[in-house]
Amino acid sequence: MTGKFSETTIVVFDIDGVVRDVGNSYRRALADTVEHFTNTAYRPTPGDIDRLKSEGLWNNDWEASQELIYRYFESQGKSRQQLPLNYKAIVTFFQSRYRGTDPENWTGYICNEPLLLQTSYLEKLTELGICWGFFSGATRASATYVLHKRLGLQSPVLIAMEDAPGKPDPTGLFATVEQLENEPNNIPTIIYVGDTVADMYTVRKAREINPHRHWIGVGILPPHVQETPAHSDAYTQTLLAAGAAIVLSNVQQLNAMKIAELLEEINKNKQ
Repeated sequence: MTGKFSETTIVVFDIDGVVRDVGNSYRRALADTVEHFTNTAYRPTPGDIDRLKSEGLWNNDWEASQELIYRYFESQGKSRQQLPLNYKAIVTFFQSRYRGTDPENWTGYICNEPLLLQTSYLEKLTELGICWGFFSGATRASATYVLHKRLGLQSPVLIAMEDAPGKPDPTGLFATVEQLENEPNNIPTIIYVGDTVADMYTVRKAREINPHRHWIGVGILPPHVQETPAHSDAYTQTLLAAGAAIVLSNVQQLNAMKIAELLEEINKNKQ
């Protein structure tokens, strides 16, 4: 497909699991943190983390770490009220693994995250007249690290953890779209690309609050779930059940043809 899209389209990307593979960084730091605060008694498996995130409430990995710690001790017969957990200490330990212990020169797991898209893909979207930006639950520093230092993007539209409530609250998605809109009177189709149930719930809530726009959730299979067909299929069904219109194995499969198909489907439903 060549030329520009005839209707206004905005694509907003999540970052973790979509732009970068965090299976051996964020998720590893999460497992390290839970193991540390349970005195090495419990280290969550990738499946444990997936099951927690499938609840759609644990997009923030610091909060997810704390929740898994609580649930472990509850399984041992202790109540949350009995546990002197310090959330700030959890965050500090997590960051020491993810970023490293030097606040100026990061040496942690973040330094080795494989990229899942190339800048040429984003440049192609621009050529097609598609506006794009990022809405992520990652901290602004972490998101900027991958977008600026790794991908070389100079000043992309970005709404990060500090800028909006956590997903599935759609406030951050609305803020991203607002920055990307060139013509406020032209109601665009919004595609949000994410890899979790919380991402798809965010689209559903955006649709409930603002039904005058067309909202499309596109699910992406993070690399760690693609190790076996069974895991991949199960994760696909989870994202579809959460509201994804389609599920892809890599974000760059959301090309011009696929976007055109999604828009055509919307137009059919309008008739």
